Amino acid sequence: MSNKIKIGDHVRIQLDAKFGEQASWYEGKVIKIDPYSEHRSFYWVELNQEAQAVLKIKQISIFNPKNIQKID
Repeated sequence: MSNKIKIGDHVRIQLDAKFGEQASWYEGKVIKIDPYSEHRSFYWVELNQEAQAVLKIKQISIFNPKNIQKID
């Protein structure tokens, strides 16, 4: 199985300390990938209902690859 993240993949994302009390891992689904360079992309994630309720947003883009993990 490939670890490469694709549109439609179920992922978890990490929001770090700059998000204060909301810093944690959240789950969602990749809905769009915007290439930035040969090795990096912006991953647009539609958050699941629980994450949307906590964060008060529906989608977020993740740029740092260490902050996104594919879930089987």
